[in-house]
Amino acid sequence: MSIVQVDGVGKAFRGLRALSDVDFHVAEGEILGIIGPNGAGKTTLFNVVAGAIRPDTGRVSFAGRDVTGAAPEKIARAGMVRTFQLMRPFGSMTVLENVSLAAQHHRLGARKLREHALDVVDRVGLGPWAYRVSTELPTAGLKRLELARALASRPKVLLLDEVLAGLVPAEREPVLDLLASLREQEGVTLLFIEHIMAAVMRLADRVLVLDQGRVLAVGSPEEVTSDPRVIDAYLGEEPTHADA
Repeated sequence: MSIVQVDGVGKAFRGLRALSDVDFHVAEGEILGIIGPNGAGKTTLFNVVAGAIRPDTGRVSFAGRDVTGAAPEKIARAGMVRTFQLMRPFGSMTVLENVSLAAQHHRLGARKLREHALDVVDRVGLGPWAYRVSTELPTAGLKRLELARALASRPKVLLLDEVLAGLVPAEREPVLDLLASLREQEGVTLLFIEHIMAAVMRLADRVLVLDQGRVLAVGSPEEVTSDPRVIDAYLGEEPTHADA
């Protein structure tokens, strides 16, 4: 069963076509990687799916319900949550307070809310930073905090916008392990935009390639990275092996 379904989505900004007739589906528990050159429409697509932007045409369904143009907070409460490439935590709050705030809509009691937030903070590897203000975190820590805030809401679907950007290879590995565990242990469905092809090859079940706002290809990582159209439009000579 598809938990996310996108049918015929189109979006233009002042005459500039950002998305054109985009169709795809994501099965429950699947991991879908989304790649493409800069300006291909990846973040616009996330904005449409998450409710930040209403499409000009087409339909977005989540868990069998039409959520096209629904408010982002309504979609998030229903279980589809996104992260952002630019991290904007509340700088005056501690890591734990930031994560606790993200879980508020569950209406947990104070004790259970704190326990849940601490569990999430520990899970993303920020336990030693729990009581420090978020502005003290390095880039890798801020990335983990962004992920923790999303996880605190107990999502069914996570939309991850370049969660590995700015991290060195040694910092990426624990994040990739965590993302894989979310699917394996909790059945969370993942859609992730990523430029690091080694991460895409390792994590994704299928890959969707956008180019100039259109779906260029969809398939397994191996199928997509060997597609001449994808190589020409995006990959070029970039290595895709796991240790790249």
